[in-house]
Amino acid sequence: MTLPDEQHVMNTFARIPVEFVRGKGMELYDASGKTYLDFLSGIGTVSLGHSNSLVNDAVYQQLKKLTHVSNFFYVEYRAELADRLIELFEEEGKVFFANSGAEAVEGALKLARKWGHERKPDADTIVTALGSFHGRTYGAMSATGQPERATDFAPVLPGFEYVPFNDIEALDATLGDDTVAFMLEIIQGESGVWPASQEYIDVVAKLCKERNVLLIIDEIQTGIHRTGKPFAFQHYGITPDIITSAKALGNGYPIGAVIARTEVADTFVPGDHGSTFGGSPLACAAALSTLIAFDAMALDGAIISEHVEAVGAYAQSKLAEIPYLTDIRGKGLMIGATLTDDAPLNAAQLRDALCEAGCIINAIGDKYIRLLPPLICKNVHIDALIEAIYAIMKAPREDIS
Repeated sequence: MTLPDEQHVMNTFARIPVEFVRGKGMELYDASGKTYLDFLSGIGTVSLGHSNSLVNDAVYQQLKKLTHVSNFFYVEYRAELADRLIELFEEEGKVFFANSGAEAVEGALKLARKWGHERKPDADTIVTALGSFHGRTYGAMSATGQPERATDFAPVLPGFEYVPFNDIEALDATLGDDTVAFMLEIIQGESGVWPASQEYIDVVAKLCKERNVLLIIDEIQTGIHRTGKPFAFQHYGITPDIITSAKALGNGYPIGAVIARTEVADTFVPGDHGSTFGGSPLACAAALSTLIAFDAMALDGAIISEHVEAVGAYAQSKLAEIPYLTDIRGKGLMIGATLTDDAPLNAAQLRDALCEAGCIINAIGDKYIRLLPPLICKNVHIDALIEAIYAIMKAPREDIS
């Protein structure tokens, strides 16, 4: 087993003492050979499962041909990847490729600000929701509606305001002449998986249109079929001006994207924004093969959207039967649950005990657990997780309906 890396790696993650060396599908294997079921998928990135052969082969073949030449030149697959993303977006638009979700957010912020300078000169404020998480770079951190995350790095960048999530009155009072954009997660993932209500999103879309405010939807965690549709905003029947994407886009290979309606995207001209590695041949090969794999995927006779919605509903129903879990929520295979006050373990303790039992989940603080399994997850995998939770929590089975 490799030695711990604390001596020369910065202490930015409280690591669980497991070293994974191999993965296949829903399974991970540690250095001792122990098998784990993965219900976190690299924080929602490996949505096709570990070591997907189509994606791995595409990256390997590209690696043998060309890895990088910069954005001063055209490269294979970039145009085709952009075309497919615009098809998923379902509006005429254009794409900027980055390397991560935070970079995609930074690009969206810059695009919105420049759009505002040209079309709404007195507007430079970007409004976001309390409880949101948009990334750890300075712009993305400043946009994040969790002030405690920025305390040690103050001052944050100016030009941001925050409103309570799902609060129509607060939003109505805040979106004004000085507002250039409202950036929102349809489902807030990092604060515990909290979906927006349909009524709220209807008003969001209406107010943004009436007040000439760009609507930016952060789809970094919710996108690429995670919720049962290509993007979560499509559950709500709205049309955003800009969306951000990353995480699952490359099935674990780093890539991010800003996708915007053409009218908004054309605000950028050469020199306004850029990236050394964004949209590289390797990244585009990984992401294109990921989207192709999703198009071709059929699990238990169901297309990917039907499968994700069915297994997600099954998982929520099974979690709801466990006495120590409440407020089961989410869409598709993005699921959160709250531990009751009388639960024998807090969320972090449950996460650690499940890891010992061979199941990987995420804990958010002491109260919330989050599931983001690969989208190939099946009911039998959910059953194994539920059995492990019952065994650890010693929950009374007679409460099962």
